[in-house]
Amino acid sequence: MKFTKMHGCGNDYIYVNCFEEKVENPSEVAIKVSDRRFGIGSDGLILIKPSEVADCFMDMYNMDGSRGKMCGNGIRCVGKYVYDNGIATKDVITVETLSGIKTLKVTAVNGRAELLRVDMGSPIFKPELVPVKLPGDIIIDRPVNTGFGEVRLTCVSMGNPHAVMFVEDAQNAPVHTLGRELEISEIFPEQANIEFCQVISDTEVRMRVWERGSGETWACGTGACATVVACVLNGRTKDEVTVHMNGGDVIIKYDRENDTVYMTGPATTVCTGDYPL
Repeated sequence: MKFTKMHGCGNDYIYVNCFEEKVENPSEVAIKVSDRRFGIGSDGLILIKPSEVADCFMDMYNMDGSRGKMCGNGIRCVGKYVYDNGIATKDVITVETLSGIKTLKVTAVNGRAELLRVDMGSPIFKPELVPVKLPGDIIIDRPVNTGFGEVRLTCVSMGNPHAVMFVEDAQNAPVHTLGRELEISEIFPEQANIEFCQVISDTEVRMRVWERGSGETWACGTGACATVVACVLNGRTKDEVTVHMNGGDVIIKYDRENDTVYMTGPATTVCTGDYPL
């Protein structure tokens, strides 16, 4: 299997051009290639496939083999791949996902995509659609009991379920323990991504994330979007915010007037190679 390893802010995936390759049993392949000792090492596998309604289709699998609907850092890398490899050499690229068609605006340098702005679409708040099993029409700053005591969650879907909490110190937050507990909590029937957000100013936050199916990752694009939406809804920041993550920064704008979220950030190619299946 020919592959390309790419990352967005340290959130790395193995990308396969399925315009040319065919991958059988992608869930099993995702587990194999993601292993950082016995595989290539990544947060998962993303297959770039033909689409009848967009420039390409992004098929994403987490490192545990589960299928994901959306990946913010991954879709920027998909945009870079199709641009750099001549599949769609234009300033605006469309990518079909299981969460709908997303539009990417490309900023290129010397014929290579360097920065991509993604229209991530409307945040979803209805609990049954996030999904989260808590009463009410919208879950904002809702107290929830955990093994670490009461925490307050804001729940939103950006193509996959997110629960955001505010902390004083993101660096020392119990991401690996509380994050895991909440990920598999019975209130999240499809599990959830858990964001730990430290507000630095009204235009800057620090975030760590525990992703369902992957554990803590160095960055999460949809998580950064959900975090800024939560910040705005809770009156903690302005609508355009720089989100600092372990692997780098993205700029998120929550355009409430047009009911959409824009994410701008880098995409980087690490290496290419062949992997025996």
